[in-house]
Amino acid sequence: MGQNVFAPWTDPAAEPLIRFQNVTKRFGSFVAIDDLTLDIYEQEFFALLGPSGCGKTTLMRMLAGFENASEGRIELAGQDIDGIPPNKRAVNMMFQSYALFPHLSVWDNIAFGLRRDRMAKAEIDARVDEMLKLTRLESFARRKPHQISGGQRQRVALARSLAKAPKLLLLDEPLGALDKKLRQETQFELMDIQEKTGTTFVIVTHDQEEAMTVASRVAVMDHGRIIQVATPEEIYEGPNSVYVADFIGDVNLIEGRATASGEDGYSIEWAAGQPPLSAQSKRPFTDAQRCHLAVRPEKVAISHDRPEADNAVEGRVLDIAYLGNISTYHVELPSGLVIKAQAANTRRIARRDITWEDTVWLSWSASAAVMLAD
Repeated sequence: MGQNVFAPWTDPAAEPLIRFQNVTKRFGSFVAIDDLTLDIYEQEFFALLGPSGCGKTTLMRMLAGFENASEGRIELAGQDIDGIPPNKRAVNMMFQSYALFPHLSVWDNIAFGLRRDRMAKAEIDARVDEMLKLTRLESFARRKPHQISGGQRQRVALARSLAKAPKLLLLDEPLGALDKKLRQETQFELMDIQEKTGTTFVIVTHDQEEAMTVASRVAVMDHGRIIQVATPEEIYEGPNSVYVADFIGDVNLIEGRATASGEDGYSIEWAAGQPPLSAQSKRPFTDAQRCHLAVRPEKVAISHDRPEADNAVEGRVLDIAYLGNISTYHVELPSGLVIKAQAANTRRIARRDITWEDTVWLSWSASAAVMLAD
């Protein structure tokens, strides 16, 4: 993608590849998708993220053609796809189980759809070889699925899905069956393959780390609605609601009441007998409006001595989670609220280790917290 930043969603003239317009999907009286509108652009790696039952798989099944919308319209490349059967859409779907044919070799698994489409033999040979190379499976072409590893089977399923050069590839929890280390490696492989082929990928996942790693944009879903659509960085640094802040990564949520103080500045009353906290927000809040401050643990500093900072609160260390490169401190404040602070373990042994039951100061800047309305 060179030096140009890939962000077609910021271009008002860009035509989306996929367009959901006021789509509702009901199963009996249950509303799985609730009046949803969403645009996805060509060459995006788009993630649908949310807990089980939030509607993300239903959305994907509607794109694939396995379900039809109860209301609204779904377009692919400007065409209303309602009623077009799955095999006539320029869409392919890769299932969590991979669904490989156990009796066929890797080569034949990849060629299967091309043969069914009666493609010429020379073209099939060339296309399968290209897919084997793309997924680094050349030396496994003659093996059967049970003779290769889970990660390799995952790549065969991907090669088979991409062989027919779909406009859109749907990936349903594609890395769910892999162990953590292999999953991380495969995430980068997926991104690499997506960029090389230029195919639009839509991935369904409940793993926030996965969505944040692979996606150009993430749609966070809850109860059939999209709560926020943005780049991973925007969703992490600027969540639009308590739900999104809480769902993505680790966060401290401090409830209080806001009072304006200066331009974009607010003072937050949050605990009896404690001085107010300072925060900033471009979104306006009315005086005494209830709000939540969302502060990421890595933005909270921890020290033995009181620091010079916009916000400093004293507490007692309850717990320490040591994760090799970082330590997370759980600190209880006098109000009973527990705040997490993270520190990088850069030195072999710190000069004055902070340990359990220590009294410590936590601090963060006014701009480190995001103010969220209830």
